[in-house]
Amino acid sequence: EVKLVESGGGSVQPGGSVRLSCTASGLTWGDRDLGWYRQTDNKCELAASISPGGGPYYADSLKGRTSLSIDYEKNTVYLQMNALRPEDTGVYYCAEDETIAPPYGNNCLLVSRFFENWGQGIQVNVSS
Repeated sequence: EVKLVESGGGSVQPGGSVRLSCTASGLTWGDRDLGWYRQTDNKCELAASISPGGGPYYADSLKGRTSLSIDYEKNTVYLQMNALRPEDTGVYYCAEDETIAPPYGNNCLLVSRFFENWGQGIQVNVSS
C-alpha cells in the first residue's frame, strides 16, 4: 500500500518561510512525476513539480521563492517556500503519478481522484 504523509505546515507571518515534507511509503520518489498541489480559497493549483530527469516546475506566483527537493535516503520530498504571502494560505497536497500537470478544476479533492497517489494535505496559514 502506498502512503504519502505531509508535514511541516502551520501558521507563518508574511515574509516568513516554511518547509513542507512529504514522506512516502510503498513507492520510491523519482520513478515517476511528483508534485505539490495547493487549494487556496478559490482554486486548485499546481504549486511545484518535477519529472524524472527533468527540471522543476513552479507556479508563476512561486517562482524565485520556492524550491522543490528530494531526499532519496529518507524517501521524502520537500517544498521550501520563502517570502510567504497571505495568498499562499491553503492546503498543500503532495502527489505522485505518471504525469503531474496543472489541474482541471478548482477543487483539489475532486482533482485528486485522477491521481494514483495523493497525500492527506497540510494546512499553511500566512497572516500577521
